[in-house]
Amino acid sequence: MKIIPRDKYLQRIIELNGTPDIKIITGIRRSGKSKLMQAYIEYLKSHVDNCNIIYIDFMDLAFEEIKEYHALHAYVEAQYQANKTNYLFVDEVQMCPQFELAINSLYAKEKYDIYLTGSNAFLLSADLATLFTGRYIEIHVFPFSFSEYCRYYEETKDIDQLFEDYTITGGLAGSYAYKTEKDRINYIKEVYETIVTRDLVQKYALPDTLVLQRLSEFLMDNVSNLTSPNKVSQLLTANNTQTNHVTIGKYIKYLCNAFVFYDVKRYDIRGRKYLESSEKFYLCDTGIRYAILGSRNMDYGRMYENMVCIELLRRGYDVYVGKLYQKEIDFVVQKGDEKVYIQVSDNIAAPDTFERECRPLLQIRDAYPKMILARTRHPKYSYEGIDIYDVADWLLQE
Repeated sequence: MKIIPRDKYLQRIIELNGTPDIKIITGIRRSGKSKLMQAYIEYLKSHVDNCNIIYIDFMDLAFEEIKEYHALHAYVEAQYQANKTNYLFVDEVQMCPQFELAINSLYAKEKYDIYLTGSNAFLLSADLATLFTGRYIEIHVFPFSFSEYCRYYEETKDIDQLFEDYTITGGLAGSYAYKTEKDRINYIKEVYETIVTRDLVQKYALPDTLVLQRLSEFLMDNVSNLTSPNKVSQLLTANNTQTNHVTIGKYIKYLCNAFVFYDVKRYDIRGRKYLESSEKFYLCDTGIRYAILGSRNMDYGRMYENMVCIELLRRGYDVYVGKLYQKEIDFVVQKGDEKVYIQVSDNIAAPDTFERECRPLLQIRDAYPKMILARTRHPKYSYEGIDIYDVADWLLQE
């Protein structure tokens, strides 16, 4: 399979080289965590003198005998080399029960630079502070961006075609190896179903998967819509899936913990405060939506909004849904002192659609940048201080 260097993630890990923290690579299944770890190991071999690399892959039967935390600890200590910089890499660390006891002990010795990956359901962001008594830094890996997708299919020069394909195919790069759409979709389905019907059920000891599956499909079908557990539970119950808002609230949290969805809270622009009443949920990758639901209720405007949200998170922004009086701004994003207001649409060629997208932005009285991302197929232009980009071009910006 073709390998695309993921330079931004690699550079981030290189920046952390030598820091005392435990470095933990997280992300949804098949997002490229193990490949990133291997790329970093190759970097160390060619750029760092006098280093000792201790690499353990618990998917490899060669390490079967150390899938016990005392044995893991003893193995690492036996591999230690004095007078060298010792790097410890453990892939699929969750396959060693109570691995955190071994890792915390090794961390306390202050003689290893430690890097871990694990299944997204068993090495959750929400669990890290509990698992590790020492400091840790999370490097979060997303599926392929549109830019990475274009680099993978670099022989195709038609950006419009690549964009249409990416909207359906998504960024789970393992699916690109398959020659038929049926096999590609089956690959994505298997990744998704492993998370929902196995990982989360096992992690949280869920009694059955029906409610979780129906909830996930509902959220996929309603990306970019304001959602609350109470509303979802009522709709599922009305469609013969008995549940309640407490269960739905917990299950939404589980799906977000496993990076299947990302929750985006609301922000009152005029009142400058965060709102808790309802929020939006965006799918980690649009390819999953198409694989599970097909073209049913396919709304390209909402798919573009989903893609923009994930790209903003990928670029390191804090993302919120904006509320101004009774109108909504798709995204209010912040990074340090930077703030941007963003509207996303499919086609703004019709005058009434263009006016509808511009109106909320024009009512914002501060001087922060404002933009509309739509499928214009034109170079960037401006209207009344609003920058208007073709969404495909914007996604390709670094």
